[in-house]
Amino acid sequence: MCARKLLVVYGAAETPRQDQILLGENLGERTGFQGRRYRTELLERSSYRDSFDDYLAFLAPRLSEAHRLLTVDGTLYFHIDYREAHHCKLLLDEIFGRECFLNEIIWAYDYGARARRRWPAKHDTILVYVRNPDRYHFDSEAVDREPYMAPGLVTPEKAARGKLPTDVWWHTIVPTAGREKTGYPTQKPEGVLRRIVQASTRPGDWCLDFFAGSGTLGAAAAGLGRRYVLIDSNPEAVRVMRARLAAQPDGAGRTAAGAHA
Repeated sequence: MCARKLLVVYGAAETPRQDQILLGENLGERTGFQGRRYRTELLERSSYRDSFDDYLAFLAPRLSEAHRLLTVDGTLYFHIDYREAHHCKLLLDEIFGRECFLNEIIWAYDYGARARRRWPAKHDTILVYVRNPDRYHFDSEAVDREPYMAPGLVTPEKAARGKLPTDVWWHTIVPTAGREKTGYPTQKPEGVLRRIVQASTRPGDWCLDFFAGSGTLGAAAAGLGRRYVLIDSNPEAVRVMRARLAAQPDGAGRTAAGAHA
């Protein structure tokens, strides 16, 4: 498999694992609060099972492979449930290096149940890491702009052009009766993936998603003139993405079905 400019990983938070942070003088390779050194230990590393009770052990070899596959100017977008984001960031810091951490993106939406005993959770986290902090590709001018929240405070020219997105993305989920809807339960909106592809790739670049689900990365990449490889171990996901991408122009991309990378 050739190197990729962009990797998108959707991590499904399944079950808690045990992490441990060991603190002490001159211990480990990271510097934390008040200059204390620390290292992380991921406990109970087990081989993959249907329940994968050790989620970090499940992710670690896949993220290591993602790091290996990325081109020197490539970027990883790791989309994870907010309850697991802090665990996964420690793992990504170990694999990529803290100096390669680029952004924490908050994707905010408004749907689902309304909790009455806590603040309702209405966001996901996208962690962004680059292969090389001095050579990564990022083109903010290529990204679709969005309306100003207070257009009266800027000039008419700026209001008409719109503003560049920040690291907080307000974007609805896939509408029930929308044209994008495939019926796949964890389908993500094309608008979120489109923004990622626009910012971190050029036309003709390769994009890879090895937890591809309904194939949203492929749909966004094909629409923007990028090539893609999609992988998923779920036969239903493979069926959905093949049907979804069959309408894409010939040569726009490539789909692959099989076990997770």
